[in-house]
Amino acid sequence: METILIITAAVLWGCGTGVLIPRPAYRFSVPPEESWRSACPAGHPLIGTGGGWLGRACCAAGDTYGPSTLSTASVAATVCALLAAAIGFRPELVVWLLLAPAAVLLASVDYAAHRLPDVLALPLAAAMLLLLAVAAALPGSRGTWTSALLGSVILGACYFVVFLFSKGFGFGDVKLALVLGAVLGWYGLAIVLVGAFAGYLFGALYGIGLMLAGRADRTSRIPFGPFLLAGTLAGVLLGSHAC
Repeated sequence: METILIITAAVLWGCGTGVLIPRPAYRFSVPPEESWRSACPAGHPLIGTGGGWLGRACCAAGDTYGPSTLSTASVAATVCALLAAAIGFRPELVVWLLLAPAAVLLASVDYAAHRLPDVLALPLAAAMLLLLAVAAALPGSRGTWTSALLGSVILGACYFVVFLFSKGFGFGDVKLALVLGAVLGWYGLAIVLVGAFAGYLFGALYGIGLMLAGRADRTSRIPFGPFLLAGTLAGVLLGSHAC
C-alpha cells in the first residue's frame, strides 16, 4: 500500500511539473549566442503567468510553440513513477524527483537546439551536491555523498577530455556531466561507469538508426544530452537495487 501511495504521488508530481516545461523549453531553445526567447518567430510576445515562464508556450497571436504539454507531462510522470517504484520511501527519492522535471527540460532544449544552457546546467550541479549532502545526513539513505562528489568530478573530467578530441561532443555535455556524475556517484563509482556507458550506447543506437533511415551521416551531430540523461536514469534504477 505504501509503495502504491509513493508511486501515485510521484506520478502526480511528474504530471504537475511536466505541464510547466513547454514554455521554458521553447524559450531556452535558442542558439548559444542568445540567452532565451521573449517572442515567437513572427515577433509576437509570449504570454503567460510567472513572468512569462509558466503556462503553455503560446504568443499573443494564439500560436503555440515548443514540445507538447502531453509529451512533457507523460515523460516526467513516467520517469518519476520508475524512480518511486525502484527506490521507495528513501531520502534520495526526493532529490531524484526534484531533478526529474529539470532533466526533462534539459533534454527537450538539447533535442530542439543542441544546447544545454549554463543557466540550467551549472546551478543544477551545485543543487544536486547540496541536496545529496542533506539526504546523506538523513536516516534511511543508501548512498554516499563523498562518492557523489567524486563521481561529479571524475565524470566531468572524462567528458572534458572527450570534448577536446571529439567534434560531436559539446561543452554543454561536459557541464551536464557534473550533474550526472553526482547522481550516479551516489551509488558508487561502478554505477558511474554503467550510467555513462548506457548513455553512450543509447546515443550510438539513435545515431545508427538515423543513418539507416538516411536522415544522418557520420558527420552529423546529434543531441547527446537526452541519451546521457537516459543512461543516468538506467544507472540510478540499477544502483537503487544494488545498494
